[in-house]
Amino acid sequence: MIRKIVDYQKLNEELLNLLVEKFPDGYSDKDIVAFRNAQNEFIEAVEIRTEDTIYLVKVGKRLVQAMESFAEDEDNSNTKSEDLDLDDLSSEDFDK
Repeated sequence: MIRKIVDYQKLNEELLNLLVEKFPDGYSDKDIVAFRNAQNEFIEAVEIRTEDTIYLVKVGKRLVQAMESFAEDEDNSNTKSEDLDLDDLSSEDFDK
């Protein structure tokens, strides 16, 4: 299995959706994986998995904001009302 370290800014919609699904109420300290990278920098990340890849998404304040914003956008797109086609309405519909 491939392991990738990804900054939240580089997440595509599919990965952001997986992240929001896995942590709908946000992540906690127990969800964080901490390690040092090749440059000996201390990294904290949360893990999400696809069929062939384990992604470690770097955490921070902006990740939480991005997850919340994405979840709100998803909610708004699911509750959009459909436009009415006036040609489909009969004159009886206007009399009511």
